[in-house]
Amino acid sequence: MMHGNYQKELEKILEGERGRSLLLHSCCAPCSSYVLEYLSPYFRITVFYFNPNISDDPEYQKRLEEQKRLIGILNEKGEGYPIRVIEGDHRPQDFFTAVRGLESCPEGGERCFACYRLRLEETARRAALEGADFFATTLTLSPLKNAEKLNEIGQECAGRWKVAWLPSDFKKRGGYQRSVELSREYGLYRQDYCGCGFSRAERDQREKRRERT
Repeated sequence: MMHGNYQKELEKILEGERGRSLLLHSCCAPCSSYVLEYLSPYFRITVFYFNPNISDDPEYQKRLEEQKRLIGILNEKGEGYPIRVIEGDHRPQDFFTAVRGLESCPEGGERCFACYRLRLEETARRAALEGADFFATTLTLSPLKNAEKLNEIGQECAGRWKVAWLPSDFKKRGGYQRSVELSREYGLYRQDYCGCGFSRAERDQREKRRERT
């Protein structure tokens, strides 16, 4: 698999962009904070909160409300184009179906790739439905997510749904560190696991090991 400099590709696209539409898949408010700050001067962004991997409903709702609160703050500041938010269907069973047979894979492996595909496929489909010029995901901000795989899947989905994929590796240029700063500034809820039950179980195991040491 070829490795690309997705940040450079993104910067090249941004040189000629002002006011076109972007459907941005978001996993949570903290990850979207930097991405929205960075891209809202260039695009009319609709945030697509679509995370069927989060089966715990209180956790899902908490992240959704934080996402809406952040967008309210950013729109009030008015430093870019106004930002919309829409919510995808929350069907955790779709996630469990997508990862069937991969339950024992470690975090960051094939199970996560299946989850990426589920979320990006639906984002591309929704982007086509909305008539968006581009679609993208905030997932590349996280140091724990595979930006190479996300861009590969995003490009595949773009071909199927005839919507342009916006390449990214948002952790570059200090993006992840900036998201931590913005989370503190806005008092955002920062979860300590990805969202699915598997990642939560791994989090719990880490905590138990720390308690024993």
